[in-house]
Amino acid sequence: AEPCSRPHRGLSNSTGWFRRLLHKPKPSSGESSLSSSRSASSSPSSSSSSAQSLSRPSGASPSRAPPPAPDISASGSARWAKSYDLCICHSQGDLELVLELVSYLEAQPQALRCFLGLRDAAPGGALLSELCDAVRDSHCWLLLITPGFLRDPCCHFQMHQALAEAPLAAGRAIPVLKDVDRKDYPKELRNLYYIYMALKESGFRQIRDTVVRYLQELCRSSSSSSE
Repeated sequence: AEPCSRPHRGLSNSTGWFRRLLHKPKPSSGESSLSSSRSASSSPSSSSSSAQSLSRPSGASPSRAPPPAPDISASGSARWAKSYDLCICHSQGDLELVLELVSYLEAQPQALRCFLGLRDAAPGGALLSELCDAVRDSHCWLLLITPGFLRDPCCHFQMHQALAEAPLAAGRAIPVLKDVDRKDYPKELRNLYYIYMALKESGFRQIRDTVVRYLQELCRSSSSSSE
């Protein structure tokens, strides 16, 4: 006999008890006539107030809609305190994928500003200095962890710079794994959740949503602290 196909008595009994608990008994004839007479004599306003009292516990305040998300593109937003929304750390072998990602992010309604070394670094600038400046002048840092990233000393340097810049800032460092096993995930990032890019389109959307969410929280906290 297969244990998985055998019904569980304890589960069946508890299910029956739960159904009896939820079962509403029918009112007696006296209760039915009393309730019908009350409903006939009640005014629309009293019926409305009764419905409202049933919809929420006594003494509870009316439910409020969640506050609207801050406009991260508004002038004076905390977003504009830095030159870039996202600095992308990647290996040269992943440049084609990164160019697609940057085109996608910059074409979004939020027009996310991305630092791309090949395009935005100052000509003649020292490589390490440019990387450090890009990390400091960006709100978030995307670490595109691929086999090429794991072999590239510059990628490791930029990763450590990002972690040293804001080690406790949740949401700023965004690890993205592609074609890398979980066992090869850098130990320095083990305390951070990552995005696994199995499908390019869904991975791009996750990256966009993560950056926008961080910028919204940044603007919200900045607005509340200034009040």
